[in-house]
Amino acid sequence: FSLFRYLGTGQSLASLHFAFLVGKSTASVIIRETCVAIWDALHVAVMAQPHKEQWKEIADVFQQTCQFPNCARAIDGKHIRIKKPVRSGSQYYNYKKYFSFVLFAMCDANYSFRYIDVGSYGSRSDSAVFAHSDFGKLLLDKALDLPEHTALPGTTIPAMPFVFVGDEAFALGENLMRPYSSRGLSLARRVFNYRLTRARRVVECAFGILANKWRFLHTPIHLKLETAISAVKAACVLHNFVRARDRYNFEDSLTHSLHSHRPSVVRGHRQGAAVREQFTAYFMSPHGALPWQLDTI
Repeated sequence: FSLFRYLGTGQSLASLHFAFLVGKSTASVIIRETCVAIWDALHVAVMAQPHKEQWKEIADVFQQTCQFPNCARAIDGKHIRIKKPVRSGSQYYNYKKYFSFVLFAMCDANYSFRYIDVGSYGSRSDSAVFAHSDFGKLLLDKALDLPEHTALPGTTIPAMPFVFVGDEAFALGENLMRPYSSRGLSLARRVFNYRLTRARRVVECAFGILANKWRFLHTPIHLKLETAISAVKAACVLHNFVRARDRYNFEDSLTHSLHSHRPSVVRGHRQGAAVREQFTAYFMSPHGALPWQLDTI
């Protein structure tokens, strides 16, 4: 019970000491060992790597709910506030002037985390965390079991890749879409940014649901670094476990105390730019346009 009291309320170890009559060091050990056990027991079941048919199912839900075809996942990174780790220098000191590590996550359209990378230095950018993650390396090496290129709904050509959607902190790639720079955009590019934001916001909502259910994320985590990382990983798999059972539709206006990374200047490549231009043209075509999109931008 002490673990769920901590995760659900963010109470200090001193409060747990008085509530459960256990020492603070004992409470810390209980939190660490139980979180590790939860992660080991659940992560294979609730964060399994999808095969081709499951990728298509994820993309179908994105198309139905966010109207962004061939979208495999939405990605983002958040700062988890912590006390300064021992002998860490400025590695965990972020641009917001506090100590943190990064929770990098990929979400489906049901607000479930399908992949997480926890514990990178708070001083790192989203793009760097993604590039050094196991998933980022698999994507770069084209080792993911993504479906073959598929034409967008209502069209027969060209065949388009399945993509991940992120904000401007990520580098543009064939399988990774980011918004256009906000300077001097044409109408078509403003529409693309709006449509991408509709798909990308699910990861923001997922972070909001996570932080509002597991409220220890609302305050700095006063645990050892390894224990704090284990607690965040346990909260993420418990989030998925609950989401698979409640199926509650949360509003997009959920707020949370997890801070986004500062956008960094990263460059894409020509193949990614060509894919983005194809999506841009599709969203302005009769097959891909939404009736309200011009009134919204």
